[in-house]
Amino acid sequence: MDETLQREDMKQKELKIGDLTLKRPIFQGGMGVGVSLGGLAGAVAAAGGAGAISAAQIGFREPDFDTRTLEANLRAMDKELNKARRIAKGGVVGFNIMVAMQHYADYVRQAVKGGADFIVSGAGLPVDLPGYAAGSDVKLAPIVSTEKSAAVILKYWAKKWNRVPDFLVIEGPKAGGHLGFTGEQLSFFDAVTYREEVKRIIAKVQEYEEKFSGKIPVVLGGGISSREKADEAFALGVDAIQVASRFVTTEECDADERYKQAYIKARKEDVMLVKSPVGMPGRAIRNSLAERVMGGEKFPPKRCRGCIKGCKPAEIPYCITEALIQAVKGDAENGLLFCGADAWKAERMETVQEVIDDLV
Repeated sequence: MDETLQREDMKQKELKIGDLTLKRPIFQGGMGVGVSLGGLAGAVAAAGGAGAISAAQIGFREPDFDTRTLEANLRAMDKELNKARRIAKGGVVGFNIMVAMQHYADYVRQAVKGGADFIVSGAGLPVDLPGYAAGSDVKLAPIVSTEKSAAVILKYWAKKWNRVPDFLVIEGPKAGGHLGFTGEQLSFFDAVTYREEVKRIIAKVQEYEEKFSGKIPVVLGGGISSREKADEAFALGVDAIQVASRFVTTEECDADERYKQAYIKARKEDVMLVKSPVGMPGRAIRNSLAERVMGGEKFPPKRCRGCIKGCKPAEIPYCITEALIQAVKGDAENGLLFCGADAWKAERMETVQEVIDDLV
């Protein structure tokens, strides 16, 4: 088939997930703190994709965030979902909720109560997500990075909850933010070896499709920054792509303009791996904070807002909440600028519609 016709055909491809329909097979990846809120998620949904609001410390602009963090976050979840709905023109909007967050169950229940279309959940395996969302029709999706993690979550949900995910998200080693890989795995996986891993994950999903007699759409994210990369992803047999970094440099993104400009100014060598207090490696843009952290400096938290399970404020190199909030508010040198491997390729500001049209 002529390449132009192939691309036009892909633009018409809808993705059905139960009673949800995506006019374009693209999910916007969740970006916290505050990078993907109602503005970006709503715009992606209006353009035919699926918009994901990041629940991570979402209430950072609420007046009582420092003193009543949980309440502020739950309140902000409703505000941002309602904002996204107003923008989305009936499109698909949901939440990205990290398993590693304190009060994880409360955030899931708030998303369900608010009427989110879906919940995507990673930074740990969401083994109990179906229980927290029981009785609702919210679509549930775990994030996995390896065949092993996919096998574990599929087996657990089948055995404990007698169900499978409504869809499954694979985040590869080129993704941004916290990565579901050890440093050793990041060294091992390249484009070729990870393609084989994706095929193994898809094969594992197909086992459970047969057991439960239903389709489990697979979404692939991580380093998908161009039509060529998107086409390669679809050629592996996935049903949709997940894209995050390309949406940062859009007019609709919720981050401060200086955050967006940091992406545009970044060079390839500025994208680096950093240590995160969460205990996972992360990918970010090189700046003063990143270099000082990697150099061994420590920045004691000004106050603990109880964001991550198991965090010991006296022992961590820096506070992930403080670093991410500083970044999204525009402090491009002293904040943590999470990004994907191809973030440096951004050259200009775009609209959400332009990004989606370029990719799918």
